[in-house]
Amino acid sequence: MGITYKDTGVDISAGDETIGRIKPLVRSTFDDKVLTDIGLFGGFYDAKFEEYEHPILVSSTDGVGTKLKIAFLTGVHNTVGNCLVNHCVDDILSCGAKPLFFLDYFATGKLNPQVAEDVIRGFVTGCKDNGCALIGGETAEMPSIYNEGEYDMSGTIVGVVEKSKIVNGRAIEKGDVLIGLESNGLHTNGFSLARVVLMSEYSVRDNVPELGHTIGEELLRVHRSYLKNVLPLVGKGILRGISHITGGGIVGNTSRIVPEGLELRIDWDSWDSPPIFDLIQKIGDVDEDEMRHVFNLGIGMILVAEKGKVDEILESTSSVNPKVIGEIG
Repeated sequence: MGITYKDTGVDISAGDETIGRIKPLVRSTFDDKVLTDIGLFGGFYDAKFEEYEHPILVSSTDGVGTKLKIAFLTGVHNTVGNCLVNHCVDDILSCGAKPLFFLDYFATGKLNPQVAEDVIRGFVTGCKDNGCALIGGETAEMPSIYNEGEYDMSGTIVGVVEKSKIVNGRAIEKGDVLIGLESNGLHTNGFSLARVVLMSEYSVRDNVPELGHTIGEELLRVHRSYLKNVLPLVGKGILRGISHITGGGIVGNTSRIVPEGLELRIDWDSWDSPPIFDLIQKIGDVDEDEMRHVFNLGIGMILVAEKGKVDEILESTSSVNPKVIGEIG
């Protein structure tokens, strides 16, 4: 018998085992709009939106970057998928959209069904928490592309917003208020810098008094979803802009939605930065401007609204410790 596919490093039986493991997990995210089961060449989703007068679909694709390196070092794989779903949810929420369904891509050099199941379990948790369906995905085994024990992943989300409720920043005016919603640590950005700095001093299993737990636990904190806090405010039509604070920091991301001729005026002393950022800055002797450019510094999402709506917004988002952090000038 000649060479086989398995001889080259691709084990179809491992793929079949993975599919068998994840089928019940994925099905648990389905709602009555999902019209296909796992295994077809595409996922069907009923696009009849009777509750919308003029539905607009909103989509986004992303990954979690080198946060995956922390999963590899710790052997904890069941949270990064959740991070990815929440990240994508927050991206389309910044346009006012409610998530409908999610598609994932998981690639590795040698498929470990248990690791794949753990990652996809994270996708499932995120989808269920955000009320969207995981309707499809791809698992790829590619020998020689990835180092042993490593993998990569990405996700695509599709949501819907009423056309009249789209949030795109065009209504932002001078004097509008910036309300920051608390982040859950680094979320999914700045890990290349954070790893170089922190791994020069600690291992992922080291307990750090300033943090109250290990470096690994801190860096694997799940990226926070703001859907349940913010979507009701979108429905009321009181938000003029929403900024998801990812790579590029507070200024870099929020500037994307501010109309030409206006500017951000951030009060950098209006909130307390979480200990992880102070630790990174101290150990790496990182310049303050660089910290602000790379990290969210404790603010995961910014809402822009007129002054008269601030109290209502602060009350509605109280569970994510909102702070007035500046204004539009």
